[in-house]
Amino acid sequence: MAENTLKRIKQYLDYKGIRIRAFERVVGMSNGSFASQLKNDKTIGVDKLENILHQYPDINSEWLLKGNGDMLLYDTVNEGRAFYRKTEKTQSRNIPVYDIETTAEIADLLGETNSQKPISFLNVPRISQYDGALYLLDDSMYPLLKSGDIVVYKKINNLENNIIWGEMYLIYVSSDNNEFFLIRYLRQSEREGYAQFVSHNSHYQTQEFPISSIKAIALIKASVRVNSLF
Repeated sequence: MAENTLKRIKQYLDYKGIRIRAFERVVGMSNGSFASQLKNDKTIGVDKLENILHQYPDINSEWLLKGNGDMLLYDTVNEGRAFYRKTEKTQSRNIPVYDIETTAEIADLLGETNSQKPISFLNVPRISQYDGALYLLDDSMYPLLKSGDIVVYKKINNLENNIIWGEMYLIYVSSDNNEFFLIRYLRQSEREGYAQFVSHNSHYQTQEFPISSIKAIALIKASVRVNSLF
């Protein structure tokens, strides 16, 4: 049964487009442990199974544990949870959450033709005009934000006319054949045509880039901190 359950978990992850690394983090497994268990036909603990069902409430528990019925609970959505999934019969208005790692993925996510798949959906009351939410992978804005936090963003078009100086942004920069993904406050520079990229973390120095090097940008509208996975 354990082997089949692990394979069904992998089937669900593939169907939803969820990366194993993101799945392990969400359910409290160490990096690489699920892949190892799947490869070596190991068992998965009851506590982990309970947490999987807790974190991914659209999974049919009968299907997961016994292989009975459909994979997804199409007609049930738990409105009281912060995270829940969109299923084939549920049109969710919640914010798509992305877990991406590379600069190329960031460029795609913030560009006009986003092909990234969300791993989850986030319900934040009283927020409007958003494009998505993203897991942070650095501590440049610590302690205000830390790695693992989620930020809700709104992409900005017509950059020169829509920058609000002093606000916090997700920024994709291409300068001197180098590409950067930064989360920073933007401040006006004394140099014409430049902007200051200011970190909240005192260990990071303020940088300046030409405004023309900003290839994509999104305003940070909200942040969510998950202090416990259980």
